[in-house]
Amino acid sequence: MFTKYPLMLCCASRNPPVFKMSFAEKYIRLLEFDRVMQRAAEFSKSEEAYADMMKQVPLQDDAQLEVLKSAVLSIKNRIDAQALEPRGDLPSVGEILTRLDIAGMVLELEEIYALARFITEGNALVKWLSPDEFLNQTLLVLLPDCHVIAQKIFSVLDKTGQLRDLPVFVTIKKAIALLERESRAITASYAEHDPAVLQSALPSIRDGRTVIAVKARFRSRIRGIVHEISATGQTLFLEPEEIVEKNNEITILQQKLAIEIRRVLRELTEFIAEQKQTLVLFHSKIIYIESLRARAHYACRTKGVFAQTTRRLQEEHGADGDGTAGGAFLKLIQVKHPLLGEAAVPLDIEIKKDRYALIISGPNTGGKTLALKTIGLCALMNQSGLAIPAVEGSALPVFDGVYADIGDEQSIGSALSTFSAHIKNIAEILNLASSRSLVLLDELGSGTEASEGSSLAMAIADEFIEKRTMLCITSHLSPFKQYGWTRRFAENAAMDFDADSLRPNYRLIMGSSGESRALDIAGRHGLPVNIIDNARRYMSEGAGDTSKLIHELQEKYRLVEQEKEDLKQKQLSLLEQQKKHDARELSLRQREAAIKSCELRDLHSLLSEWRKKLENLVREIREGELNREKTVRVKEVLHELSETIKGEDAKALTEGEETALFERNLHMAGDEHGSGLAASDGQSHGSKKPLTKGMSVFAGKDKRRGIVKRAGKKGCWIVEIGSVCVPFAEDELLPLNERPVFKASVSALECSMPAAAFELDLRGLRLEEALEVLSHQLDAAMVSNLKSFALIHGKGDGILSRGAHEFLKNHPAVADYYFSRPEEGGAGKTEVALK
Repeated sequence: MFTKYPLMLCCASRNPPVFKMSFAEKYIRLLEFDRVMQRAAEFSKSEEAYADMMKQVPLQDDAQLEVLKSAVLSIKNRIDAQALEPRGDLPSVGEILTRLDIAGMVLELEEIYALARFITEGNALVKWLSPDEFLNQTLLVLLPDCHVIAQKIFSVLDKTGQLRDLPVFVTIKKAIALLERESRAITASYAEHDPAVLQSALPSIRDGRTVIAVKARFRSRIRGIVHEISATGQTLFLEPEEIVEKNNEITILQQKLAIEIRRVLRELTEFIAEQKQTLVLFHSKIIYIESLRARAHYACRTKGVFAQTTRRLQEEHGADGDGTAGGAFLKLIQVKHPLLGEAAVPLDIEIKKDRYALIISGPNTGGKTLALKTIGLCALMNQSGLAIPAVEGSALPVFDGVYADIGDEQSIGSALSTFSAHIKNIAEILNLASSRSLVLLDELGSGTEASEGSSLAMAIADEFIEKRTMLCITSHLSPFKQYGWTRRFAENAAMDFDADSLRPNYRLIMGSSGESRALDIAGRHGLPVNIIDNARRYMSEGAGDTSKLIHELQEKYRLVEQEKEDLKQKQLSLLEQQKKHDARELSLRQREAAIKSCELRDLHSLLSEWRKKLENLVREIREGELNREKTVRVKEVLHELSETIKGEDAKALTEGEETALFERNLHMAGDEHGSGLAASDGQSHGSKKPLTKGMSVFAGKDKRRGIVKRAGKKGCWIVEIGSVCVPFAEDELLPLNERPVFKASVSALECSMPAAAFELDLRGLRLEEALEVLSHQLDAAMVSNLKSFALIHGKGDGILSRGAHEFLKNHPAVADYYFSRPEEGGAGKTEVALK
């Protein structure tokens, strides 16, 4: 087992989370996951980040894993946006930080410079990531500021790591330089006055002191101290008496300079030691961020994707889950083995939520073991924050352990045969595995007599299924292939084989079982033809009906799948017809509203005109006496008003007849779309579905949308409309999936239509109900001129999100739709913009 803590997430906590570790190094190395992680770690710019990645173990917490993958994805987006990373490598400083607690410790110049560089490069990494809002709220939220520490160091060191010329250093260096010039002048005088005694006119340095190279035979010509003799003995390196004192003064000044440098470094070390906790936290977080950056670059280089997270039905719906199929539990689309790269043949692997065992059969050397390892590696990569080599739509659960028995582990030293070694491993895995584990068993039941091996394999599979462990098995045993067809929680898959070329093509076919094709492959690898023919004769003499039964089961399975596909297409066709019908219904409503609006404008105009006429007439009557001329004038006005009203009545009657004709045509066109819609419409006028608690209904004459809370007294039901609970008689309630008949005028329609919501929650609804609610929301939004709203559908299996997106994609009123930002709901929420 690894001893290093699992992947640390730099979120709101300063301490890394601690998890139970069920990922034994034995199984991780068996699947070669360490080689995959090594390839990812090589993208880091830090030896410490590389080492850290190689020691990390996969996460087991769903929430922590989602934050990890979101962080890596955010960094990948920065890379994809071609945002230049203006930074270099991160020096290793972890060991330096551990020595800061030692009393009297003085760091060397190179070590202090390494700390300053780490802070500088770390800050550059943070600055590069800071434009991303998600990273600012997670990775960078508690990152300490070490800018002051770097400033302090660089006040003493320059950008190349050399000491700056501080005033105390300058004074001493000037004195040394002066003495050295005087020494060089003295040595130069020997070259000028007596050059014959010197081997070289240039002075040298020996033991830190200035000397001249004197020919050995002229040693007595110059008095001084000999520091060295050449290998030939012909040259003496002599320090003349005239510069001995000057050399002494230089040595004293150099020692004084060294003491001053040591003092400055000691004071700088003390300052750094006081900031140790800040530096340790900064160091750990920067190394972690660098490991995430390496993962992001690995995702870019491999063009991988981050798998969605799935759960079992029991995890989604509680212990009372009905166990029916509800989508894929494990889905890998066009997945490749991560160590083979482009040379790998992509596989499509899908295990439904009500299945616990996948049995892979097929030809020898057909890729069964490779498929097994691919599944295990993708699970480990996913839980380590690595992009998997698949395409979008791939999904994986979060396992608490990945266990494998793959290959031949025969051991002479332990007196274990191949069969015994496999059984020992399986027994160990049975003790370790839980309902959240993934177990990979290669050639289960092999190594012994076929019937016993098949029986043992089925019993082992039963035990794992009883524990609800996710089990993937490869096998050549025919009885065990039948097990996959006859067990509810098991599913078969086969590696495909090209019968024409007698070669495997390494494609995985779900819902099928394959033959081993041992004789064909043996012949292709050079076994003599007479042996192959003799083997076929033995095989035909002893063969049973197993192969025939498998073929029959495969054909039946194919027919069932075809019928399911046909049914799906019919459902999609009915849904499309429903959309067209709803669109026509919306068009009718809009036309009615436009007519009403036009009528109201005309009526207001008419009333305004006649109000002025009547006011003028009343004023004329009041002025003076009533005579015959005024009486005639009144009669003319009244007659004109009467004729105007008759004309408006006739116009309204004509428009009403046109509307009625349009509505009749609409219903006739709707009846032509097939029995599915006719049955749906008939349900609206015939018998209703019985009312139940939690049902969505249209309530009252205005058909306001509400939810049934409970049964009331005397046949009444209590319905929640908005935040108010109101009693209704049963005949005043209409279930939501039975569309109400709109026969009211425009004003009644406006009252019956639900108000558009700024945020529509579809969670808990079936897809059909959710789409109907969404349709009414779009209608209400257009009537109320609402330009955008949010749609909450949750993540789950993605049924609601995919159905809603397909509905929005084809709706004429929708301009755009997209998932919300991660902090606002991410893939569980969709933003909708209307035209």
